[in-house]
Amino acid sequence: MTAEGTAQDRSGGEPTRADLSELVRNRMEELGLSLRAVAKAAVDPDRPDDGSVWPHSSLESLAKGRKAKAPSESQLRALAAALRVPFLAVQQAAGAQFFGYVAERWSDDRKRRVFLARIHEMTDAEFAKLDQLAEILLSDRPTGPDEES
Repeated sequence: MTAEGTAQDRSGGEPTRADLSELVRNRMEELGLSLRAVAKAAVDPDRPDDGSVWPHSSLESLAKGRKAKAPSESQLRALAAALRVPFLAVQQAAGAQFFGYVAERWSDDRKRRVFLARIHEMTDAEFAKLDQLAEILLSDRPTGPDEES
């Protein structure tokens, strides 16, 4: 996914970014899910009694990069749950697509964005283990950081 994706801009004009749309499409493909399956599974974990918060037509518009209204926080939580990605990854993609906000550490590589978002879900003990693993991986490099081993 590129940071130069296409989707609508906030003013309702021509498309400019598609971060959330691309995240949805890519993750659906990875999981082998249809739009209907995602729409049905898109339940806000903070309000499960409300049921699905994504009508199929709205999710289809988002996934296809058509003009769509910015999703609510509840819809973002539901989308994160349905796509099995961290809420922060969905929230950052929505911020970029609908509001032009690109977080400082926002990467063009979707897998790295999801990984970074998962760090925020870790306990201190889990983060310490991840930090140790990173130290091990980086210390094993026989070459510079831009070269493959």
